[in-house]
Amino acid sequence: MNDHIPDATKMISDTPRMEAALFNAPDAGFANIWQVGCDVERELTTAQDRIKRLEEAGDALYEGWIGYGFTKDKHLAAWHKAKEAKP
Repeated sequence: MNDHIPDATKMISDTPRMEAALFNAPDAGFANIWQVGCDVERELTTAQDRIKRLEEAGDALYEGWIGYGFTKDKHLAAWHKAKEAKP
């Protein structure tokens, strides 16, 4: 556990990797930022693919259990609710 109280005057960035790419290697400039952006985009695509596979697997399980008459099961209802709650 960390007992450190953060400095309230410092802003926490919502893009720390992009800022680090700019400030840690200012001579590289745009090329460094471009590389980080490409890396982030690849990670996003990978994460989206994984989410899609998880949703498909969850749907298959959900449909399988519904077929056995478990329509009132709290776990099945929680899965369906979580899947539908998209940001």
